[in-house]
Amino acid sequence: MESRININEVEPDAYKAMFALEGYIQKSGLDKKLYELIKIRASQINGCAFCLDMHTRDARKLGESEQRIYVLNAWRETNFFTEEEQAALAITEEITNIQGHVSTETYNKAVSILGDKKTAQVIMAAVTINAWNRIAITTHLMPAQA
Repeated sequence: MESRININEVEPDAYKAMFALEGYIQKSGLDKKLYELIKIRASQINGCAFCLDMHTRDARKLGESEQRIYVLNAWRETNFFTEEEQAALAITEEITNIQGHVSTETYNKAVSILGDKKTAQVIMAAVTINAWNRIAITTHLMPAQA
């Protein structure tokens, strides 16, 4: 892949704004393991190798199991995820695949399970990782080989 611009070097204020949004989510009270699941699932859908590498590592550091990480893209086919996690993953998928819009059913289910505040936090988490994915994919950000 050809080398592309490094937005952090070319437009550091843009990265500062993204990190401010990231900082909000970190301080919001959203469970850190749930946030990593959101990041991984959106990154799977978007095909962002850099973010998948980063967030699967981060999830493992937080104690997330290998098994749950491996089956995350088929979470509906397992009983490994709590009702809260399922609601967060469902709305994350619809936000990531926004062309189909977020269905009323998915939105209402998220609010009924997560409540207004946590639903807002999950929405912002999904929006943020989707933005990071788009930056990484567009600029060809590559994970370091282990």
